[in-house]
Amino acid sequence: MIYEKDDCLYLRNGNELLEIRPWGRNSFRIRSTRYPAYTGHANALTMKVPTAEPVITINKDQNTGSITNGNLTAKIDPFKNLSFYNQDNKLLLKGYQRNRIDDMTSSVDTTKVSHFNSALNIDSREFKPLVGGDFELKVRFEANQDEKLFGMGQYQQDFLDLKNTKLELAHRNSQASVPFVLSNQGYGMLWNNPAIGDVSFAKNMTEWHALSTKELDFWITGGDTPSQIEEQYAAVTGTVPMMPDYAMGYWQCKLRYRTQDELLEAAREFKRRHLPISVIVIDYFHWPKSGEYTFDPTYWPNPKEMITELHQMGIKLMVSVWPTVDETSSHYSDMKEKGYLIQTERGVPITMNFLGNNGFVDFTNPNAQKYLWQLLKNNYFDKGVDLFWLDEAEPEYTVYDFDNYRYYNGSNLQVGNLYPVTYSKAIYDGMKDSGDNQVINLVRSAWAGSQKYGALVWSGDIDSSFQSLRNQLAIGLNMAIAGIPWWTTDIGGFHGGVDNDPQFRELVTRWFEFATFCPVMRMHGDREPHTEPLSQDGGGKMPSGGPTEPWAYGESAYQIMRHYLNLRVALKPYIKKQMLAAHEKGTPVIRPLFYDFSSDGNAWSIENEYMFGDSILVAPVLHASESSRQVYLPKGIDWVDVFNGTASVGGTTITVKTPIAQIPVFVRADQYTNLKESFMVLQN
Repeated sequence: MIYEKDDCLYLRNGNELLEIRPWGRNSFRIRSTRYPAYTGHANALTMKVPTAEPVITINKDQNTGSITNGNLTAKIDPFKNLSFYNQDNKLLLKGYQRNRIDDMTSSVDTTKVSHFNSALNIDSREFKPLVGGDFELKVRFEANQDEKLFGMGQYQQDFLDLKNTKLELAHRNSQASVPFVLSNQGYGMLWNNPAIGDVSFAKNMTEWHALSTKELDFWITGGDTPSQIEEQYAAVTGTVPMMPDYAMGYWQCKLRYRTQDELLEAAREFKRRHLPISVIVIDYFHWPKSGEYTFDPTYWPNPKEMITELHQMGIKLMVSVWPTVDETSSHYSDMKEKGYLIQTERGVPITMNFLGNNGFVDFTNPNAQKYLWQLLKNNYFDKGVDLFWLDEAEPEYTVYDFDNYRYYNGSNLQVGNLYPVTYSKAIYDGMKDSGDNQVINLVRSAWAGSQKYGALVWSGDIDSSFQSLRNQLAIGLNMAIAGIPWWTTDIGGFHGGVDNDPQFRELVTRWFEFATFCPVMRMHGDREPHTEPLSQDGGGKMPSGGPTEPWAYGESAYQIMRHYLNLRVALKPYIKKQMLAAHEKGTPVIRPLFYDFSSDGNAWSIENEYMFGDSILVAPVLHASESSRQVYLPKGIDWVDVFNGTASVGGTTITVKTPIAQIPVFVRADQYTNLKESFMVLQN
């Protein structure tokens, strides 16, 4: 039975109730359940949307229905299959259904309604009941072999187009599932379900899979350009705050400044060398024990004085916090008793065994959010700490047995992907309530909607190699399309890297050049050789990596880095303009070429270049010992090489020399005058 109610279109099919509800411009939210009612969970769709006036048509004789919201139409056919069309009646997406009509005398006019008659008995929506009442859910769509797909978050692979891939819908260290996909066919789709699962964009079908859930929930939008689709997505899930001015500069971090004196000496050296620096970072185990959420007084005796000196130098301080709570720490018993820790379904309630037996704070519990923030406020924020590094945000279980963890608002299998959103929200809300109106916090994972809570996502503990660098380029662009415009990497990679190794110096230099044109430019890494632990007590138990400051890699690399640091400062007015667009409309700061040049068919296939904002094209050097590389310049405009001022016609591929101090960077010819002076700092 198909019917209309409250400007929505419904299908009642036995105990299944499917709803198509207008949700934002040119968009629908699709829900289906076999329970008496929907859960009411917003998941990522938290923003208020304007009232729609859809056009609904129902043909009772054919048992079909359609609903149109702007340029997007959803149709239900007599076989209970769902499909979506744009304003030109172009099919965008259709449920994958392989079953047959046994009654050939059916009243359905098959000359008017397309149906592939098949004996396979495969439905487009499959609810498989689980013990306890939930369902394993599979939702299938027809595959389009000409389709290109982008977004979905952070997966450690070096390709941009996700067609013919299978992706786990779960978070791990260096993997963040942000399940929004943009198609070159003119639509975007958000899998608005935080359950653990997977998705396959295969040649024969697309299949979304949730291991345990109560309902189907996805959102779909149509648009003529990628920017229209992206902006409509941002309007329903939220946009980033306006980035503070200081955050657009250079961030200095390492594993790990062990003491107050080490940190201050590094900061002072930046100033002695007249190097621009905006943020310096205190990494993990500056605390005496996980779960104490305070400075270890043995190594950080005067935090207020330290922060005052940093602020006098114009440097903000970021401090790492982990959601781990050691069972011997002073807050563990209290948090356990109040239900503020993630529970295990079986075995002992220990979810991480790093330097002790630890539980994780359950940020899906609003009271746990407030409890944790109060500790951070008392011990860090009130002492002057400016921003927080929300590490371990997946969370990083010692064993990723997703079926073994229970959260406040459901099992991990049901709701686990929401964890980093609630982690970011806890600190965002606390900082806002404490008077900070431009919140930005570094976080190691995200899901759809994280961006509105000031989440600056970084790509986790990654390898120090050119392969890893290639991965990060694809990741950054797909994270941007997935709706996360604030993104960064560890310059040089995290694991390994020897400061005096010529091959590593080449890698870290190339990475530094790339990072200059990222939303946030941040140095970090676990460099070799390690230092020995300072003691066997408190924060002194941890070893530390080698130095990461720009002068640590030799004079040649240092001089190159100095130029790019100054370029980052010179570009700040341009970067600020891009951050405003991200804040107001959800525009990605870095994006694939097709975002700005969607009418250029070649732009959809370029995976080793990108736009940094609306006017600067960057082609990073992604292979060792690469003395030149090819660069495609999109059609419709001329492009100027910032290193020599030479103009080239768009729609052409050129070969560009890449000496160690240069990566190919081009500016739109019509904007070159505005940006020319900024790039002059590379010559000084």
